[in-house]
Amino acid sequence: MTEWYERTGRIAVLTGAGISTDSGIPDFRGPRGVWTEDPIAELLSTYDNYLADSGLRERSWLARRDNPAWGARPNDAHRALVELERSGRGVTIITQNIDRLHQQAGSAPQRVVEIHGNMFDVVCVGCAYTASMAAALERVAAGESDPPCPECGGILKADVIMFGQALDQRTLMKAALAAETAEIFLAIGTSLQVEPAASLCGRAVAAGASLIIVNAEPTPYDSLATEVVREPIGTALPRLVDLILGR
Repeated sequence: MTEWYERTGRIAVLTGAGISTDSGIPDFRGPRGVWTEDPIAELLSTYDNYLADSGLRERSWLARRDNPAWGARPNDAHRALVELERSGRGVTIITQNIDRLHQQAGSAPQRVVEIHGNMFDVVCVGCAYTASMAAALERVAAGESDPPCPECGGILKADVIMFGQALDQRTLMKAALAAETAEIFLAIGTSLQVEPAASLCGRAVAAGASLIIVNAEPTPYDSLATEVVREPIGTALPRLVDLILGR
C-alpha cells in the first residue's frame, strides 16, 4: 500500500497563524493568542463594528502600526515549503495569514493564494483608492488618528478580509481549484474553525487527497485526516517535507 507521502501529484498547503508563531507573531485562538488574552481585539476584526465605530478604527490603526509582522522573518516551516516548491513539485500555498512571510521566505508569489488579503496595502471601502500601509501609517504619525480616503472621504482599512466581509470570489476559486486537484493536502497551524477556508480540507478529501493536519490543538477536520501531527510546526513541517522528498 502506498503511503501518503509517496503520492506524486500536486500538493496544496493551507497555512494558518500557527506557522508564523516561531517568527514572533502570536496566533489568535491558542492559549496565549491575541483574542484569548484580549477579547476586545476580536472586535477590531469585525467589519460592521469597524465601519460603525471611529474609536475602534483609531485603535485599529495603532494595532497595525505595532503589528509584530513588520519585523518578523520567515522560520524553518516557511523555508521548508520553499524547498518543497523548488524540488519541482506542483505546490500551491493557500494562506490565511496576512504577513507575507511565505513570499519573504522565497515562495513564488503566483503560488501563494492570500485568502484573507494582506496587511501591507490599504483600500477604501467607498471607492477604488488603494495605497501602501506605510503611507497610511505616516498620516497616522502626522496626527490623523483615523485617516480618511483622500479621494472620496470614505473609510480606509487594511486590505484584509474582516469577519462579516465577503471573500474575493476569484481568490476563493483559486483556493478551491488547488484543493480539488491536490493529491496531498497539508493543513498547517490552523484551527480550521474559519470558513470557507476550513472547508477546503473537506473538498480536498472528497476529491481523493490525503489530508495531513499539523496543529497543536484538535480541529473539526481531524477525523478526515490521514495523519494528525501535534509536534511543533518548526520541526514537524521540515520532517514532513523530507518524507515527501524521499529523504
